[in-house]
Amino acid sequence: MTAGERRLAVARAGDEPEIFHSIQGEGPCAGRPSVFIRLSLCNLSCIWCDTDYTWNWEGTAFRHVRDGEPGYAKFSKEREILRLLPEEIAERAMSFDCPHVVVTGGEPLVQQALLPPLLERLRAAGRSVDFETNGTIAPAAAVSELTDRWVVSPKLSNSGLKEADRVKPDALDWFARCAHASFKFVVGAPDDVDEVRAVAERHAIPGDRIWLMPEGTTETALRKSRPWVLARCLDLGMRYSDRLHVVAFGSRRGV
Repeated sequence: MTAGERRLAVARAGDEPEIFHSIQGEGPCAGRPSVFIRLSLCNLSCIWCDTDYTWNWEGTAFRHVRDGEPGYAKFSKEREILRLLPEEIAERAMSFDCPHVVVTGGEPLVQQALLPPLLERLRAAGRSVDFETNGTIAPAAAVSELTDRWVVSPKLSNSGLKEADRVKPDALDWFARCAHASFKFVVGAPDDVDEVRAVAERHAIPGDRIWLMPEGTTETALRKSRPWVLARCLDLGMRYSDRLHVVAFGSRRGV
């Protein structure tokens, strides 16, 4: 494999790759200092996605809630992606004095064939590795063996996607059987929780492995949803996830 063939597509933040040190804002490790590696490319196109610069390319027909907003336009794939070797990514991630790394996206498992060299370097340097995934792609053994935690975010109908595209039962069954996988669902209305319960029943996922997270990219939107999402967590024995990075820094890249 040539150097070009080994390069991963990494999201761009300004002139640099989006590899940054921050506080994990969501899910089971919320509040934990982490180094984030944001890979580009995704196999889904959720209508409310706040990392749409990893997939909403010029020339595509994907819909987004910001369509029609002044100044919003689809993204140039050429401008939004940096191609880096696994060792270059690992070097940048390890330049931060932080033992916990989160590989996110986009959908990182779209590029899983290129991931083992990156993960091997991180693990050899004593880093723990979490993956954030949409749960549509089961990981290969070479990736799963080097991963400490999976945070799986299956998409509901509120994503605007067809069920056949966003739900892959075999992949969800793999994650449900994995002892170090947690599930995080974006909920925008009380009816969404009924979908979460159906997924949990279908794949035998207990409530204490499920986090409900309100949809929202502003503190105002999150504040509006918190009460009813918290109430449903109490009713169902599920866990609550806020979006601490949105509250602290707003909805922007590299935080």
